[in-house]
Amino acid sequence: QAQLQESGPGLVKPSQTLSLTCTVSGELITTYNWNWIRQAPGKGLEWIGKIRQSGNTYYSPSLNGRASISRDTSKNQFTLHLSSVTPEDTAGNSCVRSEPGGPGGQGTRVPVSS
Repeated sequence: QAQLQESGPGLVKPSQTLSLTCTVSGELITTYNWNWIRQAPGKGLEWIGKIRQSGNTYYSPSLNGRASISRDTSKNQFTLHLSSVTPEDTAGNSCVRSEPGGPGGQGTRVPVSS
């Protein structure tokens, strides 16, 4: 069973780019599809984007082109970049494998604040 671990900054300032990395162990990231999701305080889960086995990526239209996902297969990692962040981007962010009940990380909360 795969294990996922998110890592990133503890705080990001408005207008900066938030970068979060998901390190996967136990499975190759090229074997499955992977998602980033988030949950802002007091709100429901929001899908951010996906990177497929092929490396193709897909994003939520609600983010207006601010999200991008890349991967480093040599490190078995994939990374979310969210640009031009605002305090409304403050959320707990998690990486999960794309299937019902698939493994996911514990999540990391990143405040956006000056």
